[in-house]
Amino acid sequence: MLDRFKDFWQGVVLMPFVKLFIKLGISPDTVTFVGTLGVVVGALAFFPRGELLGGVLFITAFVFSDLIDGKMARILERKSRFGAFWDSTLDRIGDGAIFGGLALYFAGPGDDYVYLCVSLWCLVMGSVTSYARARAESLGMDAKGGLAERADRLVAILVMTGLGDLLDLPILMEVTLWTLALASTYTVIFRVRKVYLQAIVLDAPGTTEADAGDKPA
Repeated sequence: MLDRFKDFWQGVVLMPFVKLFIKLGISPDTVTFVGTLGVVVGALAFFPRGELLGGVLFITAFVFSDLIDGKMARILERKSRFGAFWDSTLDRIGDGAIFGGLALYFAGPGDDYVYLCVSLWCLVMGSVTSYARARAESLGMDAKGGLAERADRLVAILVMTGLGDLLDLPILMEVTLWTLALASTYTVIFRVRKVYLQAIVLDAPGTTEADAGDKPA
């Protein structure tokens, strides 16, 4: 959903940072690393202490690195397999830190076992969502689709966590966690079923990958 705004952010809002980093000779991989480090520090230093709004603001200052590094790579015409791997791997670390930090909050000052479990469920299912697609593609199949892409999940939980703390309305974060838990679960089930249907065709005797590609998944 939010990918439609990517060109606007990369081409207008974040372009000054892109040009500055290129001028300074900073590589896209370095931007990815520093951005992820900032997200991890913000999530694990602020959230477990109950400083939710502070954590959200700190994380927001770094989370846009995911857009900056991609734009830098395109301008520099750097197509790196390692860069793509590096970016995806650090994305998982950043996502895990955010939901892990919320889990630690509910284990500490938030003192709510139910939402501790829901936060952990969001962490796990978010990772499985990404893994399912990557593993399917490594096997020559497609597992795109479902609800709540990564950008949607991050924006939703960060905005609602920050607003909930600012307005003293924790229900905003709680409803968002439930919504993301359900959306992620649906997405995993959707992708497993999609791959299963493709695998049936591919595994049929005498069927080639070219033949399977002509059939709906």
